[in-house]
Amino acid sequence: MDLITRHSFLHQLLLFSLISLSYVSGTQFSFPRLGALRRTIRSKPQTGSISSVSEDFETLFYNQTLDHFNYKPESFTIFPQRYIIDSKQWGGPNTISPILVYFGAEESLDYDLFGIGFLRDNAPRFKALQHRFYGKSVPFGSREAALRNASVRGYFTSAQAIADYAAIIIHIKKTFSAKNSPVIVIGGSYGGMLAAWFRLKYPHVALGALASSAPILYFDGLAPQVGYYAIVTKDFKETSERCYETIRKSWDEIDKIASKFNGLSILSKMFKTCKKLKRSFDLKDYLDSVYSEVAQYDCPPTYPLNIVCRGIDGAPKRTDILGRIFAGVVAYMGNKSCYDMEEFNHPTDETYMSWKWQIFRILVGLGSCFLTCSEMVMPIGHEHSASMFPPSPFNLNKFIRKCKSLFGVQPRPHWVTTYYGGHDLKLILHRFASNIIFSNGLRDPYSSGGVLENISDSVVAVYTVNGSHCLDLLPEMKTDPPWLIKQRKTEVRIIASWISKYYTDLIVFRDRT
Repeated sequence: MDLITRHSFLHQLLLFSLISLSYVSGTQFSFPRLGALRRTIRSKPQTGSISSVSEDFETLFYNQTLDHFNYKPESFTIFPQRYIIDSKQWGGPNTISPILVYFGAEESLDYDLFGIGFLRDNAPRFKALQHRFYGKSVPFGSREAALRNASVRGYFTSAQAIADYAAIIIHIKKTFSAKNSPVIVIGGSYGGMLAAWFRLKYPHVALGALASSAPILYFDGLAPQVGYYAIVTKDFKETSERCYETIRKSWDEIDKIASKFNGLSILSKMFKTCKKLKRSFDLKDYLDSVYSEVAQYDCPPTYPLNIVCRGIDGAPKRTDILGRIFAGVVAYMGNKSCYDMEEFNHPTDETYMSWKWQIFRILVGLGSCFLTCSEMVMPIGHEHSASMFPPSPFNLNKFIRKCKSLFGVQPRPHWVTTYYGGHDLKLILHRFASNIIFSNGLRDPYSSGGVLENISDSVVAVYTVNGSHCLDLLPEMKTDPPWLIKQRKTEVRIIASWISKYYTDLIVFRDRT
């Protein structure tokens, strides 16, 4: 079994990525985004790095079926689905060299090629495939036309997406004469949920899954609605009690000034907003987004949460509360001529309509809810007790009314737990699942909806106390702390053990036939 030695595992792989969501927010407010990469990383890619990686890729298109689950005439409509291949470091056809498949989340293809390091670090190169309704993989020509059509919109679901993945993985294995090559699927955040669900739904296609920072319990009451912001609060409080207290007191100060004559103009001047504030909520929402982002993506070596708190705590002694808050904004966002309160909400031309359909979110008061008007309902709210945020419970009825007004659809808050596993999900994983790694960092707010305990011998939780969102998938760096290095090595060792057992089983069953 020398093929599963570390050298072979690292260098004889066929890899390709399934790129899913390019992030944009809902129509009005920001919310805790699901994505493997921090927003500011996406906005400032290292062009040279992307170019040097992408030179080795071959872009192809697969004739994908529009509807995998029905036999209506329109179900057989074909659309071109893009995938990108680099097989230069693979062991070759008619071998049993492993295949790694990356399921992307809310980043475009180029950003994942640059920002996701786990596959590159464990094999020199990897491949990519585009999620339906994104990039160049859009049925019926343009995205706008496809999403304007209510019937076509209905094919934009996670179930259809992972069926796409199954079809293309099988196609690629056939194309590369790789019938007996084991497949490992890998994803972070939303992509991590897809990876875990894929292993459950298509165990004959994927040998195993690495699901990084995948909040699969954040549905249908499986995880507390306040879990996300409880961890954000905990992260800030552990970093600096003074910083935490300043933020906690700032909301009332914002309301107090806003209630004064010309108060919004005063706030606009204090925070150097690019446009005059029309309501104090827009400033609160902007600050909420900053605090959520730095907690979720508090990655070494920069640790952005520390940067914010150093700005707040390091303001001159006589600086008032809101002056200290603004100092934290400047420390993190940089010294700008003005600050765009919509910075976290700007849609992109490429993905706005798609994301608006698949991931629609409302805020009740200041609380965020990550929700979809189609199939997924992930409520996120604020609690009041011991929180640095003002109270803001999630309101399902209000959300349903909003979805109906926008799309004319009734959300299905129980569908994800019906289709992928419900309130007894851990028991389901214990009985029916195998070969899944749920990796988390406990400083990641989304770990509140993650699997944090071993379910069985092969459905395991690998977590770090100090880790943040999808940190294990980022490129290896010399500055990586020992606990992060250990986490990645543990994941590689577990995956290698799956492959080793697969090779043993392959020999046994070959001898029997």
